[in-house]
Amino acid sequence: MSVRDATPEDIPELVRLREILADRMAQDGSFPVDGHWQEAYADSLRERLGSDDTAVYVVDAPEDGLAACGIGLIFERFPGPSLPDGRYGYIQGMTTDPGHRRRGHSRAIMSMLMQWYRDSEIRRVDLHATSDAEPLYREFGFVTDGHFYPSLTWRHPS
Repeated sequence: MSVRDATPEDIPELVRLREILADRMAQDGSFPVDGHWQEAYADSLRERLGSDDTAVYVVDAPEDGLAACGIGLIFERFPGPSLPDGRYGYIQGMTTDPGHRRRGHSRAIMSMLMQWYRDSEIRRVDLHATSDAEPLYREFGFVTDGHFYPSLTWRHPS
């Protein structure tokens, strides 16, 4: 198994894997799935693949398509005491096709993403985990970060 950078040719498979993750997250009760996001997701991937603030890593399936993927993003906000340069990371879309799970694909992608963040001198990385993936992220040092301030989200009621 080898991890590689995603290419524009991978976008249909990246959308397919994101659909799998959206369905899984809905099972955990995270949020309702809107049925009209795939085209915007594909367009965004086309725009961001290869940019300095985005890393998209994939593992090819032995037969065809992708077995797994993961996306790392770098965002910037105002600098502060915990983020002197204001930059932080967010991991999105970590997904392994159900037929390829338990083979180390996500672990290999996470290793690449975390190295990319270290190389980019990112000091904080956030993510949202499904109950299935939480143990893996904890192995990489992720912790519940609601000790001092609650994590709150607002969603438009539509």
